[in-house]
Amino acid sequence: MAKRALKNKKVRLVAIGSALATGAAVITLLPSANAAEEKKTPEQIISMCERSAVLNGKKQSVSDFGGAFADGFAADNCDYVETKFETFDGPKEKASIDFPNCEPNATEPSKVEITWKATVGQGQGKYTATQQGAGGGLFGALSGSWLKHKGTTDLTLRTVTAGDTETREVPAGKILHMEFTPKMQRMTGEWRVRIDADPGGFATNPSPEKNFVASEVVEGPAVLPGAAGAPGIADGTAKPVLTDC
Repeated sequence: MAKRALKNKKVRLVAIGSALATGAAVITLLPSANAAEEKKTPEQIISMCERSAVLNGKKQSVSDFGGAFADGFAADNCDYVETKFETFDGPKEKASIDFPNCEPNATEPSKVEITWKATVGQGQGKYTATQQGAGGGLFGALSGSWLKHKGTTDLTLRTVTAGDTETREVPAGKILHMEFTPKMQRMTGEWRVRIDADPGGFATNPSPEKNFVASEVVEGPAVLPGAAGAPGIADGTAKPVLTDC
């Protein structure tokens, strides 16, 4: 009886040893938990997006983001997904010089011809990589999303302007200048970056698909089409402002 019990014990030990050996072999082929839970900062995610093989459905080459052939891609795919779009009034800007009618004996309004001009910065994102550069950064990818909204121009432009020349009356004892309030737009969304799963090979471990998300908010002026193919002009409201002498 004792011999049989001892024999069974040996069989169990051999089985456990085999399982451990097999398990060790399996463990070496599984991706680590740390790799699956890899964390990236928003800035790192944006950089991966800019250097992805496919950006918003368009295949890229490394030259598109200033890379060399040996650099390769940082991700397989990146898409911008819009979640909200809104319009609002931008900050008021003094758009002309002062036109005073402040002579001591002035009693009648004076007519003046006012030429005014306002310049509005085009496109402002949260991250450095989305700012305009030699290649437009990620703004080139965003332009397609913005163009589906009315009154929007190419975000790779740095500035847009508005201006006019008009005749106005300045009442006696007043100073006149023109003020421009641009119509602004804000688009909120996410950059979604994906690194495809790797089945692994003889000398490499497999790895799961990895996904990273960075929120983005981009602002820019609403832009009206220019005449006869000219650059668009900033949309907004111009009005005269009177102050006392």
